[in-house]
Amino acid sequence: MKQADVGISVDNAADLTKDASDVILLEKDLNVLEHGVLEGRRVFINMYKYIRITLASNLGNVLSVLVASICLPFLPMLSLQILVQNLLYDVAQLWLPWDRVAEDQLRQPTQWATKGLLKSAFILGPLSSMVDILTFAILWFGFGLQTSAQQGAFQASWFVVGLLTQMLVVYVLRTPASPFKDHANWRVYLGSLISLLIGGILVLTPLRQAVDFQAIPTQFGWIAVALVTVYLLVTNAVKNLTR
Repeated sequence: MKQADVGISVDNAADLTKDASDVILLEKDLNVLEHGVLEGRRVFINMYKYIRITLASNLGNVLSVLVASICLPFLPMLSLQILVQNLLYDVAQLWLPWDRVAEDQLRQPTQWATKGLLKSAFILGPLSSMVDILTFAILWFGFGLQTSAQQGAFQASWFVVGLLTQMLVVYVLRTPASPFKDHANWRVYLGSLISLLIGGILVLTPLRQAVDFQAIPTQFGWIAVALVTVYLLVTNAVKNLTR
C-alpha cells in the first residue's frame, strides 16, 4: 500500500490499511475517484487562471502608477480609491472557483507553470498600462484636468477605466477560445455585474464624495468604452502567445 502511487482502501478496512491509504472510499463506487480527479483539475485550472489574470493586472497598475507619479503633479488615484477598486475586483472574483472549464482542459492534468505566469505578466501587464497611460493623456490634454483642484475628476475617470478593464478582461483571459463561444458560469457574470454596479454608484452619485471623487467629464464615458473595447480586442488577439 505504501509503495503505490495512490493507496486506496474502503471504509470498513483494517485500521492499519486505512492509515496507510491516501484515499478511503465511503461508498462502493469507483466513480467518486473520477469525480474527485476532475474536480481537483477544475479547481486548479480556475486558481491558476485567477493568479495569471491578477498578476498581469497588478503589474500593469504598478507601471501606470510609476509613470503617473513621474508625469503628473498629483496622485492618479488615492490609496482609498485603489483599495475600493481592488476590493470590488476581488469580490467579483470570489465566484471564479465555480467557473466552467472546457472538457479538453480536463482530459490531462495541468502543470504549474511559473514561466507561463511571468510571460503573461510581462506581455499583458504593459498592454494594460498602455491603456492607462493613454487615458492619462486624454484626461490631461483632451479634458484639461491638470490641476490639484481637478484631481478628483481625473481619479474618478481612471477608476472607471481601470475597473472596466479589470472586470472584463477576465472573460477574455479565462479561456483560450473566444469569450463569445466559451461562456463563464452565471455566478461569475453576477459577481462582475454587482461590482460594476457598486463602482458605477460610487462614481455617478453623490456617494463619490466619500472617496474624494468628482464628477467625470460628460463625454469621457464614450471614450472609456472605446478604450476598453480596443484593449479587450488586442488582449484577445495576443492572449494565446502568453500560454
